[in-house]
Amino acid sequence: MEAVPARARVYVACVAVAALLCLLPPPAVHTTWWEVALLAAVAAGCERAAARWRFAGTFYPVLLAGAFLLPPPAAALVALPGALLSPVEQRPRGLRRVWRAAQLTLGAWAAARVHGATGGRDAVAASDFPYALVPAGLAVLVFCLVLSLLDGGILALAVGAPPTPFGQWGTIPVRRACGLFLRSLAPVAVHGLAGLMMAVLWRSPYGPVAALLVLLPMCVSCWVFAQYHRERAAHQATIRALVQAVDIKDEYTRGHSERVGQASMMIARELGMEDARIEVLRFAGILHDVGKLGVPTRLLRKDGPLTPQERRIIELHPEYGHEMVRGISFLGEARAAVLHHHERLDGSGYPYGLTGGQIPESARVVAVADAFDAMTSTRSYRRARPVGAALEELERCAGSQFDPRMVTALVRALSRHGWHPAVTADEPGVPRPRPTVTGRPGVHR
Repeated sequence: MEAVPARARVYVACVAVAALLCLLPPPAVHTTWWEVALLAAVAAGCERAAARWRFAGTFYPVLLAGAFLLPPPAAALVALPGALLSPVEQRPRGLRRVWRAAQLTLGAWAAARVHGATGGRDAVAASDFPYALVPAGLAVLVFCLVLSLLDGGILALAVGAPPTPFGQWGTIPVRRACGLFLRSLAPVAVHGLAGLMMAVLWRSPYGPVAALLVLLPMCVSCWVFAQYHRERAAHQATIRALVQAVDIKDEYTRGHSERVGQASMMIARELGMEDARIEVLRFAGILHDVGKLGVPTRLLRKDGPLTPQERRIIELHPEYGHEMVRGISFLGEARAAVLHHHERLDGSGYPYGLTGGQIPESARVVAVADAFDAMTSTRSYRRARPVGAALEELERCAGSQFDPRMVTALVRALSRHGWHPAVTADEPGVPRPRPTVTGRPGVHR
């Protein structure tokens, strides 16, 4: 965001001035400056490593260890070099560096102030457990709260707020800050525990060298986490490219893949499946029609009825899709769903005419999700059915065409959460009315 509103710049300037005031030590404060320099250097190194690994977030254990070991002005100084020297990708880079440095400086100062006021530094020096956990926990809460409040304010000012009375506008940063606080409390608490371990070892006979060893498992875990997210992003990019190719080829089903993925995920959650398997079934729903890339475009866009020969060609798309994705190992059982999502329990489906339990469970989930979205979406040859009518049709065909468990799971999920599909259209760019509900109380659009 290159164009930062003037009010946001003023806000950053005020926070920066407050941070500078926190760095001014009162006359009675005596600090061992080599500790400050060492902690600041380690914090800066961790920031650089996190940026190199593309780890989302800031590495807080060293900052919190400084808050547990040092007086507030010195603890605030620990955060400054790493924040000012860390690489920033988005513009304006200078303003973002100043903002991050001021934010972390205030957070570290507040955490150190609370920790010292509750007797935390004495407990750390004496390795007094479990009492040392109480001041450390309070300091972590304050640190997280300060960062969340400051972030909530800058988000409200930078993004903008609707023209409402001041009292109502004032609740916007608070709501955003509460959301940020709740999301960040757990990871910051883990970093705080590591920081407390560092502080205790730092004051123990083992000294700073042993304290810095605490960072080793944290760094390894952060690296593994970053690698996982990088791999996940690559998976998402692969799936997105395939789905976009299908949507371009078959304009009448644009958005259909994402909606089938959403419905498949709802069914899987209702059945109590594990998170990893739910994600795989979402992939299965998204990719179930990828084989249409091998079907002639004229057949996919034909307005009139298909001839038997044309229908046989279209019915090859599950096999085409399976050939396309069978080498993608992370898809797991989603590959079987791509191949078998048009099979029917009574054996009248295709491509192999499987019956009952011969059909993989993933394919039975996607079959229900696919049929549901097909009925509730507008196509070139018909208007969308209401959600209630589509569910009644699924229940009518349960046992012969669809697995009754999957149909029941979808009905329960829609009754609980409603259905919020993406907009589809008869023509690209022309929105259609959302599906309405008849005869199904509790199922929303």
